[in-house]
Amino acid sequence: MAKQKSEKGIEKIGKGLTRFQTPHTYAIIFFVVLFCWALTFIVPAGKFNTETISYEDSNGDIKERTVLNSDSFRYDYALDNALLSTELNKLVQDVDQLTALGVDQAALTEFLATDPTTWDQGQLDDLGLTDAVIFDLYGNSVFDTSQKNHKVAKIWGTDDYDGFGFMNYIFEGLVTGSKYGSAVGIVALILVVGGSFGIIMKTGAIDAGIYAFISKTRGLERLALPLLFFMFSLGGATFGMSEEVIPFAMIMVPFVIALGYDSIVAVTVTFVASQVGNATSWMSPFSVAVAQGIAGIPVLSGASFRLIMWFVVTAAAAAYMMVYAERIRKHPEKSVMHHADSYFRDRIAQTGEGGKKFTLGDKLILLEMLIVLIWIIWGVTEKAYYIPEIASQFFVMGFVAGVIAVIFKLNGMTINGMASAFQSGASDLAGTAIVVGMAKGILLVLGGADAAVASTLNTVLHSIGTALNGLPKVVAAWIMYVFQSLFNLVVTSNSGQAALTMPIMAPLSDIVGVSRQVAVLAYQLGSGFVDAFTPVSASLIGVLGVARIDWMNWAKFQIKMQGFFFAIGSIFVIAAVLINFQ
Repeated sequence: MAKQKSEKGIEKIGKGLTRFQTPHTYAIIFFVVLFCWALTFIVPAGKFNTETISYEDSNGDIKERTVLNSDSFRYDYALDNALLSTELNKLVQDVDQLTALGVDQAALTEFLATDPTTWDQGQLDDLGLTDAVIFDLYGNSVFDTSQKNHKVAKIWGTDDYDGFGFMNYIFEGLVTGSKYGSAVGIVALILVVGGSFGIIMKTGAIDAGIYAFISKTRGLERLALPLLFFMFSLGGATFGMSEEVIPFAMIMVPFVIALGYDSIVAVTVTFVASQVGNATSWMSPFSVAVAQGIAGIPVLSGASFRLIMWFVVTAAAAAYMMVYAERIRKHPEKSVMHHADSYFRDRIAQTGEGGKKFTLGDKLILLEMLIVLIWIIWGVTEKAYYIPEIASQFFVMGFVAGVIAVIFKLNGMTINGMASAFQSGASDLAGTAIVVGMAKGILLVLGGADAAVASTLNTVLHSIGTALNGLPKVVAAWIMYVFQSLFNLVVTSNSGQAALTMPIMAPLSDIVGVSRQVAVLAYQLGSGFVDAFTPVSASLIGVLGVARIDWMNWAKFQIKMQGFFFAIGSIFVIAAVLINFQ
């Protein structure tokens, strides 16, 4: 009896440890938010002046982008109004300077007649004397530098009521941005795509098509996966494929599982492959082209080195995937997703056991899907379609598939059935959409990604840049790569990371003796590979939601692959320094 109690106790502890070791994605993000909030108490807020630079994009057009001025960093200090009053009383007499600044002399004279102790930055902004202008004119001489300010979020609150509080990070994260980006745009895309594929899956066309394909191509699966990996990697390398993978994953997950693999292989052959392409791209307009433009080097330069790197890394990553995939194919029970994947296996089995024919209606739906996917790729590459257009295209895909299903009476589809299927598909991904907002909340707690607004993130960015000064070339370049990888855990936008980091890393590379091309390489490798791991990535979370994979289960597999990627990335960065990659 005592032994039985002891065994039950051990079993209970074991279960408790298992639960502790695999926290929910929501819990992980909450503790990351809590850590970032604590960090803001320790690290003072800092900011940069920003400037607009022009650069030539991959099409030869002149584009503009706002970037930070790496020499303008300063901590957030309170204004010393007495000293500022003295300087502004001098400035008001200088008509030429006021004209150059765009400051109205009469308005400034009226302002100077007020009590300096009541002045604040908002009033100065109204006059045209922004924080950046004041710093350019007087440096830190008109600030109280005895104490560095911290930008710490309150416990509760909103931007509209009493200031942002970290306990409201979910709502504030969800409503940030616009329809063109995270989080609002990505959330809407996920819900629309989920609803559209809810209709498509309800028709049964994909299940029927997969079963028909599998029944006719037994033994060819080992050729299909590497080919698909290269295709998705090429998509990442050429047009920065990322959010676009989410709907593709809805097709690929059941397909790959039907081949005898698991959902982890499905996500790897789609999303991970696209991020390998992003990381090693020679022409992506959203990553390497932007970074090179900001760094002041010819856009698309160094393409030969990057083309070789893309092929080598893609081939190595595909081989890594196949080693895992074959182990799972031979021993499916070894997959951490074996039980969860039964959802997809059961659907395929039911289709096969029912002897469902691959009808004309099924074929028309799959053909229509192929046409829309080609339309999307054309739109992204030729017309610069982005989130709003892509979401609309996928709605068209789902709607037309539903109409075809109604006409051919597939799975008893009706108009009401289409509406219910859309609702069901959207609800399946609602939890994933919430994660996108939660992840955005991390950035908000750190003060946001605006270089001109005082934040903890800006101070961390400046500190890393300063720490690299004086190091040997190879070591400095490698640390740049490490830093860009870690930075991507928080800021997952490729162009956003380029705008924040390249104005610091490009001139820093000149100081430490490595080429700016190497600085760009460190950026793109760091920002690309880690996107396949970080729970802050909206695109990754969207794909995992489609595949019904909890992030912790994904991390168990991906952490090893990230080590593999990091080793390859380090080799290429070091090699680039040694050959003086220009």
